[in-house]
Amino acid sequence: MVKGRNVEVPDHFRIHVADRLSRLERFDPSIYLFDVELFHERNRRQRKSCQRIEITARGKGPIVRAEACAESFYAALEQAADKLESRLRRSKDRRRVHYGEKTPLSVAEATADLVDESLSRAAANGTAVRDQEMDPGDYAGPGHIVRTKVHPAAPMSVDDALYQMELVGHDFFLFHDRESDRPSVVYRRHAFDYGLIRLA
Repeated sequence: MVKGRNVEVPDHFRIHVADRLSRLERFDPSIYLFDVELFHERNRRQRKSCQRIEITARGKGPIVRAEACAESFYAALEQAADKLESRLRRSKDRRRVHYGEKTPLSVAEATADLVDESLSRAAANGTAVRDQEMDPGDYAGPGHIVRTKVHPAAPMSVDDALYQMELVGHDFFLFHDRESDRPSVVYRRHAFDYGLIRLA
């Protein structure tokens, strides 16, 4: 699905996006949707990074996301697709079962008692993640909430939250901490360190 924010997307670019992203399906055959969003920065001072592309891969596993900015949409697409490929490759390697004494517990076995049936039904129907965005005509200026996202909150460990944060490429990740049973946030700090915020 290719869409543009204040940008008209030509058919030849849609075909180029489909060809480029079809090469990434080999890393995860369960991916059913690539959501590609184009955005043009109108500020003349941002000329070298005025074309921005965000690619979100949705499948049975975690959501994987990448974004890039460049002078043209073609260059931005190549950069974003390369980032997405490395994240999908990392995700595939993490899922690989290693044999021997240190064989990890499968994800299905580890989370069998944690799965809420209503969340799994909602995820199967595609309603687990809701994204609501305001119309451009309703924009009242800076300092207002213009987008709301609602995600399912399955309990997870801090390591799993850091892994999810790296997959989507954000600087922070809100999750339900399994140890403290409270909402928590992991975030990226300077010098490749991470931070953790927990509610009291």
